[in-house]
Amino acid sequence: MSKFIEEKIRQAIEAGEFDNLRGAGKPLNLDDYFAAPEDLRAGYSILKGNNFVPEEVEILREIGLLREKIKVSGEEEKRVLVKNLNDKSLALQIMLERNKRRK
Repeated sequence: MSKFIEEKIRQAIEAGEFDNLRGAGKPLNLDDYFAAPEDLRAGYSILKGNNFVPEEVEILREIGLLREKIKVSGEEEKRVLVKNLNDKSLALQIMLERNKRRK
């Protein structure tokens, strides 16, 4: 089995499949990895490696983008953006309240 895996890796290297990987040539920062509880490390590592963020964080990012767009938009577009901002803010408040009650 290990020879099969080594052969697949060699073929991938020759085909250039490992070229231009994110972070290539840079040292690994394992501080976050070892700061996580041991039983959660693998899961957190997979999520982080796939650029997953909790829904709350994604909504906060969207709220920030909406606020920036509102600053530079015209009146009609601003009304639509403000409504979207209010909807996102309410959704975030509900989500945070729900999470608070669970703890």
